[in-house]
Amino acid sequence: MGNQKHLKVKVIAVIAIVNLIIALSAYYFRPAKIDYDTAVVNISFSRPASFPKPSVDLRVNPVSPDGFKLGRLLFYDPVLSLDQSISCNNCHQPAAAFANPGAALSIGIKGCIGERNAPPLFNLAWQHAYMWDGRISTIDSTALNAISNSCEMASTPGEIANRLQSTKVYPALFEKAFGDRKISPERIVKAISQFTTLMVSANSRYDKYICKEPGGYLSAEESKGYLLFQKKCAACHTEPLFTDQSFKNNGLDLISRDPGRKDHTHKAEDAGLFRVPTLRNVAVTAPYMHDGRFSSLEEVLKHYASGIKPNSHLDKSLRLKGKLGIDLSAADQHNIAAFLKTLTDTTYINDPKFQKP
Repeated sequence: MGNQKHLKVKVIAVIAIVNLIIALSAYYFRPAKIDYDTAVVNISFSRPASFPKPSVDLRVNPVSPDGFKLGRLLFYDPVLSLDQSISCNNCHQPAAAFANPGAALSIGIKGCIGERNAPPLFNLAWQHAYMWDGRISTIDSTALNAISNSCEMASTPGEIANRLQSTKVYPALFEKAFGDRKISPERIVKAISQFTTLMVSANSRYDKYICKEPGGYLSAEESKGYLLFQKKCAACHTEPLFTDQSFKNNGLDLISRDPGRKDHTHKAEDAGLFRVPTLRNVAVTAPYMHDGRFSSLEEVLKHYASGIKPNSHLDKSLRLKGKLGIDLSAADQHNIAAFLKTLTDTTYINDPKFQKP
């Protein structure tokens, strides 16, 4: 009997400790509060001189200071997720040019691990389609996808609209942005789009070099890397956006485990094709590829030099004259990596208006 009593006391003690750990974890790892009274920033969309005309028609959802502020708050507010545990910011962090540093795959509510790597967010106004497989055609729908995806925020747009409508702060914010206090799914995604549309990155050291501005220089190895890049890589990663926005199979696997663009088009020839990502800010957006399999630029370049698999849908540019991959020596790879690091836009990464309010 004494042993049973002692055991019962130990069990109660263990349960108490576990509950204390859970309580402390909930306290220390709870979502940080947002400053709903953050100042309205007097902003407007500005096209960089070297950039082409945006693909997005900015007249459809014109950006306003109040709309931008509302979108910024929504981007950082976990209220959009089913259990109010994560926000857009969980997978898109400013220090990594709004990619998810160190995470091969996106992670949603309750630790749900997604199927693909979370891409960085910038220059979205120039994209023709979104997501790794291009299944989304409008910038507004990108936020809708994250909100409703069962392994991301797992909410429904209507549910979120009702939740926001019942808060003290959001009806007034929507009134300032849209003219009245009605909160709808359409207005939610339009506000977030106003925030993300203004995410323009075009002020790297490379940009200063091209525009002959102060601080614009390339070292000897960076210059060599730039020349090599133009010769070996620019066909797909076309300047100034550093992507041709096409979808290609780049020989990651002999047989693609992820159907890629085929998931969207249902065409056999699109199996294993993924978006050609922009290389702007690439030095801070690791890990790389749709599944985050490469942790460094060096690994990526080594893949193109000697790791290409002869997939039946491999892009023809990676199988020339019977030879797989791109002819890159170790020195070539080093110099290209050095050049790619000049594409980091610290002004964008540290811009106060994109940080958490």
